[in-house]
Amino acid sequence: MNLAFSDEQEELRRSVRRFLADKSPESEVRRLMETEAGYDHEVWNQMAQQLGLQAMAIPEEYGGAGFSFVELVVVMEEMGRALLCAPFFSGVMATAALLSCGDDQWMKELLPGIASGEVLATLALTEDTGRWDEAGVTAQASPAGPAEGGGWVLEGHKTFVLDGHTAGVILVVARTEGTPGVSLFAVDGTASGLSRTPMPTMDQTRKQARLVFSSVPGRLVGPLGGGWPVVSRALDLAAVALAAEQVGGAQRVLEMSVEYAKVRIQFCRPIGSFQAIKHKCADMLLAVESAKSAAYYAAWTAAENNDELPVMASLAKAYCSDAYFQAAAETIQIHGGIGFTWDHPAHLYFKRAKSSELILGDPAYHRELLAQRIGI
Repeated sequence: MNLAFSDEQEELRRSVRRFLADKSPESEVRRLMETEAGYDHEVWNQMAQQLGLQAMAIPEEYGGAGFSFVELVVVMEEMGRALLCAPFFSGVMATAALLSCGDDQWMKELLPGIASGEVLATLALTEDTGRWDEAGVTAQASPAGPAEGGGWVLEGHKTFVLDGHTAGVILVVARTEGTPGVSLFAVDGTASGLSRTPMPTMDQTRKQARLVFSSVPGRLVGPLGGGWPVVSRALDLAAVALAAEQVGGAQRVLEMSVEYAKVRIQFCRPIGSFQAIKHKCADMLLAVESAKSAAYYAAWTAAENNDELPVMASLAKAYCSDAYFQAAAETIQIHGGIGFTWDHPAHLYFKRAKSSELILGDPAYHRELLAQRIGI
């Protein structure tokens, strides 16, 4: 194991940072927050064609670039730093589910489009309870009759679906009568009977939607009744990716705080010279560096398909969620009055930190999951 990034990985980081500095400045983030789609189609295409970001961790045999999960984590960290508004993370979730399903036909059908950026995909799991476990699934799938051409039809609803209002392919977790467990179904985003409504959220930089299924046609992905192992692994991989994104955001708010503490003068001296501010910055630094260690180690377990992945995924998600939220809150305090205004970027990071804390389950949920996974 090597927790140091290679020269190639550091060059990837620099390339992505330069691209996002140009394409995702604060002014652009604020503009895209107000749009329904929540992202810029032209920038999305440039991400795919110029940098190949959507293809990063997809195997070459399925049209991807064939990089490891470590490279994906580098990209996610930079996206979190820039607050990129794009349906990238939802695609990571869907890709992880497809790569975990063991269905070569589906991987050949969907992954090339995701890799090229032409297909937007997402995973629909949570419902009104907001639960991220198997027990929270109530949506139903039943066999379609000959008149419907066979396959399956879905009934029910999904909420808090990331980019669910724009996704062209939605992987839906549902139950089937007479079969224990849950299954995974692929649904066309434009299918008849599917209602998609954008949800008002605190964090406008990451769009979510409520989906209602009324006899919506779907196709089975992976084994019938064996969907939860697939979804569980996909959620673990997504948790590692999200932890890296949180690290990027936490690092940025730390830098903002230190920069401001050096230039803000109070009582004829920089506020960074006061012990209270020094301690806040030192505590933030410790939390951010520890979060990096957790996220990077989890990324290694994902890249190596190590047995520690489930444990490290929950550990990284819980710790990085706390670190990011605390760092974002301290940033507002260090900036004082200006940090509370809508015109300052601190509130954008604070809201992203809060929404990321809840996505895939909050820290308490992941600590409980971690305890179960280590046998406590």
